[in-house]
Amino acid sequence: MTTLTPADRVPTRAPEPSGKRKGRRGKVRAGKHLHGGKFTYAVLVFFTVISLFPLVWTAIAASRDNHRLAQNPPPFWFGGNLFKNLEIAWTDANMGAALLNTAIVAGSITVGTVLFSTLAGFAFAKLRFRFKNILLLLVIGTMMVPPQLSVVPLYMMVAKLQWTDQLQAVILPTLVSAFGVFFMRQYLIGALPTELIEAARVDGASSLRIVWHVVFPAARPAMAVLGMLTFVMAWNDFFWPIIALTQNGSPTVQVALTGLGRGYIPDQSVIMAGALLGTLPLLAVFVLFGKQIVGGIMQGAVKG
Repeated sequence: MTTLTPADRVPTRAPEPSGKRKGRRGKVRAGKHLHGGKFTYAVLVFFTVISLFPLVWTAIAASRDNHRLAQNPPPFWFGGNLFKNLEIAWTDANMGAALLNTAIVAGSITVGTVLFSTLAGFAFAKLRFRFKNILLLLVIGTMMVPPQLSVVPLYMMVAKLQWTDQLQAVILPTLVSAFGVFFMRQYLIGALPTELIEAARVDGASSLRIVWHVVFPAARPAMAVLGMLTFVMAWNDFFWPIIALTQNGSPTVQVALTGLGRGYIPDQSVIMAGALLGTLPLLAVFVLFGKQIVGGIMQGAVKG
């Protein structure tokens, strides 16, 4: 029988977890926040000021008159004509109806693009069917075609359907985008395990149930990002709406703004006031849903 010496009876100290600090110069404790230095904050403030300058300048120009904007140097602080110019822009451009039309157009395009792009992206990412790669190449190839080339046939089709100066002429041609399909396909390849789909099929789930309970929850972060990008693009779209719509019919915000400040000398302050009115809804969307959008992005970025 082996006898243990006093030195052998000393218990061995368990190693500390890697997340805890071993000493003052050891590892950083788990949960400790990292703080940026003065240079980091200076860079962030610099880029924030640059990003906000166009919006601030629009508000400053909207608060002045046309004579003051023509002077040199231009004004760099607010004047007293902001509410007057906003009222003129709201009345002359019929901004109430234009904002409503734009909300309908942008909302419909966003819902349609996110829905159809997610379904098509799931099909290209996880389903097996004939000519899959060829069809994907054709979808990606449409991104290389300039939109100006499709204006004439698209307008002929809209005119034949008697949709000119109606909102469906702007909504239906953009309900799905090649970028959205490719974006969702690339995301679902890595975010949606094939074993999860096979397990749902073994349990007897139908294709519609798999899409609703498996695909959509997995694709939610990418859907949030795609929806944000699509809504901003649809709200700011000018090229096709100015062709399909008129100012006297059902104009969007961008079409309505073309009628502001007309005359021998355009009133730039009124134009800036109208542009400010058209920008405020986008700012409200980011303020209300900014946390959800950022949370969706972070949920998709952090895995494990």
